[in-house]
Amino acid sequence: MLGRRPTVAGPAETNHAPLTAAGATRAMEAVLERVLEARLRQARDTDAVFALDMADRLAAYVRRGGKRLRTAFVWCGWRAAGGSGDASAVLRTGAALELLQACALIHDDVMDGSPLRRGAPAMHVDFARGDRAGRTGGSAESFGTSAAVLAGDLALAWADDLLTETALASPHGPRLFEEWRAMRTEMVAGQYRDLRAQASGSSGAEEALTIAVLKSARYTVARPLALGASLAGADARTLGALRAAGRCAGLAFQLRDDLLGAFGDPALTGKPADEDLSARKLTPLLAVAVRLARTTGDRDAAAVLAPGADARPGHTVERMRAAMERTGARAEVEARIAGLAASGLRHFEATGAAPGVRREFAALVERASGVAPQQAEELV
Repeated sequence: MLGRRPTVAGPAETNHAPLTAAGATRAMEAVLERVLEARLRQARDTDAVFALDMADRLAAYVRRGGKRLRTAFVWCGWRAAGGSGDASAVLRTGAALELLQACALIHDDVMDGSPLRRGAPAMHVDFARGDRAGRTGGSAESFGTSAAVLAGDLALAWADDLLTETALASPHGPRLFEEWRAMRTEMVAGQYRDLRAQASGSSGAEEALTIAVLKSARYTVARPLALGASLAGADARTLGALRAAGRCAGLAFQLRDDLLGAFGDPALTGKPADEDLSARKLTPLLAVAVRLARTTGDRDAAAVLAPGADARPGHTVERMRAAMERTGARAEVEARIAGLAASGLRHFEATGAAPGVRREFAALVERASGVAPQQAEELV
């Protein structure tokens, strides 16, 4: 079957390579829409109730979008490795990543009990509301949780199907699939380590870093770069530079996300600002704050950052924010973000990518980390 074109492809997918990462993202949206329409037709042929209740809901969730950063990083990796011409495999890989991201977010919200995602009710909340309105028996919350787990599974199935079709149609399919397979395992490992750390009340910096790398840095930047590079048949040197660039840029992204989770505006982030703090989720930000509280002898900060510090969530969150400011944890994490962003740019330059591709990568790193490239270089 190698060399056979995927059946859901449209003619627009054979266009020449988009000239920018933003262009690749726009082109991916068109591919994703065609894939969703094909999957919805299949769902309607399977069962009308399932199609209406779940498949349509999942498609709407995916269409609500997000940052769409992963597709842009796939394009950067492909171009850095010399990719040019037909970009259909790049766009389809980006679409598969968006479907995988839907799975990850839906399941993550179930595990965290998060009420909001992308400015709207989380999937399990949406299912529960629909059940509460249409039924009289059983627990709407239990139904919502179970249905959301299935919706996440469906998103994963759609993602795997699309990536497999893409790999089968590519001369570099085995390498593409190996990157994909490793990424899926890392995602699960990172999510488990996150749950385990939260259950144990861990504050360890090494554990926080492991979770950040497995759950976010590799998945958001490093693996997408490598997926794109694989489609161009990248050599070991280029792949090594891209992995290093992706780890640095991905960690910068995660640290920024940690700061937004603690101090961000829900109107801009689309999710509650106090969620990570009220749950005392282990992040590098929390680990830094705990370390600084202990080394500076700030007993009040150490106490409020400890597991089970206060039974009043709002009160605890405000005190945790104040402790992170007072200990200097927020400032230290900001400095780390700048250093990681700058390191990511240097590693990417080592690929020998053309200046235009390097500029595109720098713009993406700025978007992900909140630090302009020039500012990053000045702060390290």
